[in-house]
Amino acid sequence: MSSSGAGGQAVVVGATGAVGGAVLRRLRKAGLAVVAVARDEGRLAGLAADDPAVLPCPADVGDDRCGALVAAACERVGEPVRMVVQAAGLPVSGPLSSVDPGLLGTLVGLKLGGLLRVVRATEPLLGPGSRIVAVGGHFGSEPQPQACGAGVTNAALANLVRQLADHYGPRGVTAHLVAPGPLDTARLRGLAEAAAAHRGVTREEVLDEYREHSPMHRLTTVGEVAWAVALLLDPEAVALHGATLALDSGARRGLF
Repeated sequence: MSSSGAGGQAVVVGATGAVGGAVLRRLRKAGLAVVAVARDEGRLAGLAADDPAVLPCPADVGDDRCGALVAAACERVGEPVRMVVQAAGLPVSGPLSSVDPGLLGTLVGLKLGGLLRVVRATEPLLGPGSRIVAVGGHFGSEPQPQACGAGVTNAALANLVRQLADHYGPRGVTAHLVAPGPLDTARLRGLAEAAAAHRGVTREEVLDEYREHSPMHRLTTVGEVAWAVALLLDPEAVALHGATLALDSGARRGLF
């Protein structure tokens, strides 16, 4: 298998999700073949059927066995790995007042452990100009008790990205964290619907509360996340090594 262009390949974890799917499509437009990693074999097969430069890789990145599966898929494509993207979503964990303490470790293991497994699997094919990209969220730096699991996990993810930056930087491989605010997705609307029913308000009122995080009163879109990820393919993105790209329309208040 080879890409439709001379751009190399990317590995996208969570390729069947809203964010991962948008990233996959953007990277294909940039000319990269894509190894699509997710647990849903049926949906992965659909992606591959629509585009022969998408190679499905059914795997659970929370399982150590995924590394061998990803490595084999990348070898099959036979191109340098220009980008690894961890875009897998997190299961709903609930607010601080009721979150299962054990679930916090599971979330960290899935998001951070999954990223590390995939990076190690692709390491032989990474070279100068390759990118490691984690998609996190602004709750990692703007903690809120109602998003306990996301906040803890994304704060840890930012730390891991910095460690990856230090480790792989001497090889010319850069690491980046893309941190959107609340995303305008079917999942968020579903969560808002459930919260609205519990509180006796409308779904739109709950969504407005999410929008209020931003002084522009808007939600980030998955297309904007995909744009930011693809932007990191540019050679000039080396200046962003180890940095967090905050895609939250001004929600973040601190300077760091």
